[in-house]
Amino acid sequence: MHDDGYDHTAVERRWQEAWDDASVYRTPDDVSDPTYVLGMYPYPSGQLHMGHVRNYTITDAYARYRRMRGDDVLHPMGWDAFGLPAENAAKERDTNPRDWTFDCIDTMRGQMESMGFGYDWDREVTTCKPRYYKWNQWLFRRFVEEDLAERRDAEVNWCPSCETVLADEQVEGDAELCWRCDTPVEQRELEQWFLKITDYADELVDDIDDLEGWPDSVRQMQRNWIGRQYGTQLEFDIEDHGPVEAFTTRVDTIFGATFFALAPDHPISQQLVEEDEAVHEFVHHEADPDGDEPNGVETDLTATNPVTGEEIPVFVADFVLSDVGTGALMGVPAHDNRDHDFAEKMGVDIDPVIAPSEDEVPDVSEEAYTDDGVLVNSGEYSGLDSETARERLNEDIDSAELDTQYRLRDWGISRQRYWGTPIPVVHCEDCGPVLVPEEDLPVELPEFINTTGNPLDAAEEWKQTTCPDCGAEATRETDTMDTFVDSSWYFLRYVSPDLDEAPFDLDRANDWMPVDQYVGGIEHAVMHLLYSRFVTKVLADTEGLEHREPFENLLAQGMVQLEGEKMSKSKGNVVSPQAIVEEYGADTARLFMMQAAQPERDFDWTDEGARSAYAFLTRLTDTVKDFADGEIKTTDDPGSVAGYVDDETEAAVAVATEEYDDLTFNTALREAQDLVGTLRQYRDYTAVDPDTFERGLETALKLLAPVTPHIAEELWDELGYDGFAVDAEWPDTEADRETAEQRRRLVQNTREDVREISDVADIPDPERIDIVVTPEWKYDALNIAIDSDAPNLIGELMQHDDIKRHGDAAASYGQDLQANREALQETLDPETEYDALQSAAWLVEREFDAEVRVLTAEEAPDDVANKAEPGRPAIDIEE
Repeated sequence: MHDDGYDHTAVERRWQEAWDDASVYRTPDDVSDPTYVLGMYPYPSGQLHMGHVRNYTITDAYARYRRMRGDDVLHPMGWDAFGLPAENAAKERDTNPRDWTFDCIDTMRGQMESMGFGYDWDREVTTCKPRYYKWNQWLFRRFVEEDLAERRDAEVNWCPSCETVLADEQVEGDAELCWRCDTPVEQRELEQWFLKITDYADELVDDIDDLEGWPDSVRQMQRNWIGRQYGTQLEFDIEDHGPVEAFTTRVDTIFGATFFALAPDHPISQQLVEEDEAVHEFVHHEADPDGDEPNGVETDLTATNPVTGEEIPVFVADFVLSDVGTGALMGVPAHDNRDHDFAEKMGVDIDPVIAPSEDEVPDVSEEAYTDDGVLVNSGEYSGLDSETARERLNEDIDSAELDTQYRLRDWGISRQRYWGTPIPVVHCEDCGPVLVPEEDLPVELPEFINTTGNPLDAAEEWKQTTCPDCGAEATRETDTMDTFVDSSWYFLRYVSPDLDEAPFDLDRANDWMPVDQYVGGIEHAVMHLLYSRFVTKVLADTEGLEHREPFENLLAQGMVQLEGEKMSKSKGNVVSPQAIVEEYGADTARLFMMQAAQPERDFDWTDEGARSAYAFLTRLTDTVKDFADGEIKTTDDPGSVAGYVDDETEAAVAVATEEYDDLTFNTALREAQDLVGTLRQYRDYTAVDPDTFERGLETALKLLAPVTPHIAEELWDELGYDGFAVDAEWPDTEADRETAEQRRRLVQNTREDVREISDVADIPDPERIDIVVTPEWKYDALNIAIDSDAPNLIGELMQHDDIKRHGDAAASYGQDLQANREALQETLDPETEYDALQSAAWLVEREFDAEVRVLTAEEAPDDVANKAEPGRPAIDIEE
């Protein structure tokens, strides 16, 4: 032991080695009660950051808790090891991505082990190893065979300096610069491989409703990304250009269409770019689809409304997107907020055609009226409700067709880079693109060539091959797969990571899946989760996977901040997890993170918080050691104080168990810490009942063990228990949480009342304090009032003889109940309330150093007893 705390370094090293020697975290393949707990695997950047530590402490604590509840737990770890950052780092350091990546993995694995994370490292998955990415290639083949993959031209973000395609999120700022080199990004047409996620669009959006264990915000983000809209496709005739298709979800508003808008890259817009200088200037220099306000330029064209025959102006507008709908729309500013903003800016008419009722035309001068309603100013359709009008208009407009549109587009997986899964295709002049046969997988990466552009284009010997179909000379595909392919199914590989015959063992996957609890950052709420859902559904359809959703429950953990800002190297406000482990220990870091806030909320890291957590663990250590060494005075007469401690022990279990189930670790940990505080108060107040005290310590250690496993293991051993604490059974209790919390509120409120009365009466050192429990008739009156819906509550109460006989006191209490009727709550019954106060009297006695008596109403003077109410005993303080 150190003078200023326990020797955390020795404790943590000792138990990490012991767990490893005993293989306590190894998960059997065949299990009876499977629970799958998973944190999103990290990109191996070289160092753990606090976000990693928080994410993996959450999953580790929950996995340990489920183990103690008797579940067979799968809690694996792996590495999202492919990607452009490793390739760039290798280029900058004149090394290769493989060596750089594995060095980073070694470092981060060591840091994870130092944190005490209970992973089954035998199931480790590393996506850049051929034995893993072979199955990416196998999966690609299956998609092609099922007509779920195709190669076609597509417009992509291209960095001419890096000579590679960039994802949208890698294009930064209004200037659209490359995230790595700040070069302006260009748009290019390239042949790309796509996976047809749009074939599953309806199922992907419909099944979101079944993801009840996901945050509502994440589910809504997925709905928005898929962007399914039911509506009408119809034609507006544009002079000199003929009919142009537009999509609208509100054909009932067509009489209010006062302009027509085209996307900047619509074919008509592109033609106008060559003919109209203003359109050219807007498209190339002003259009900003990501801007805060809609912007556009008026053309010399007009479009004819197919219902009214009216000609309306045509604009090229940056809020119209070619990949949403048809790239053209009718603008109805009276009934669409975005159209309203645009019309105000451009001086376009705003004509209301939908109203709450025929007699109440809305004022749309300031904002649009966007609800359904009744049509007005709409010719023969006026007076129809919106739904009926839509049905009629769809029948009456010659070009109208019911249509469903999606924002979702097929998943482009081609990347012009080295460090990724080679796409298993060869290109033959005669046969075209040909799949590499399954028996020839994996197509392994060649040695890295440090060159500009895609190193695979420079790997001439690797590129040259023969066609699997005709045997002629051919070249390999040099694009590699988007790394989201790796993460779209990695959770399935964990169930059988050493399997050579298939990507996963189907029977085991059906046993373990879906993942019971998945934890990761909100930044992955759309792409990774959507792709994982898509691939899981395809595998269910093609391979017999029994589960169509990969993750049953999802937690998106909040950020770790410093002084209100996200930790970032660029801001110089990074706190190193390794430094914290060295100074305070892993358990301190884990405890502070889990007690600071609910997992989904952001929280600020503070040195004061870390020191406080360390101080608590030190107090706990001292308390257990003193008890184990016989330095705490004991007694054979338990007394009422021991009863109180027993009740608090049971209550702590009842509350903490529910909170661990809900992953609200901060509340569960508060129970454990309060229990330790109660035990220390008990020790300081009187000789302790050894059984009660030990049961309290044992319970506290079990409640803390999921979050602070090392010190819990050390103190478990100190108390002489057999086996590991990590294998101990979770404490059981018959205590009811609601009753326990009522008892606590009663004791807390009573102590506060004693303090207030002592202060107001100016009796700082009382001789005696009487706590008088409410007479039984008041409990009866309260319960009647709670259940009653009679308008005259006092009259109903007076129908009960045992209440009525108390005369004025009953009438007065009845008036109080009537006045507070909406706020009435059930309380403990008289006997339980008396017992709770009796067992807690020592706390009041300890605080005031006075004799404390808990009395029934019959034992107290009437003038005192009449002041008592259920849940609020009367207090009589004597100087």
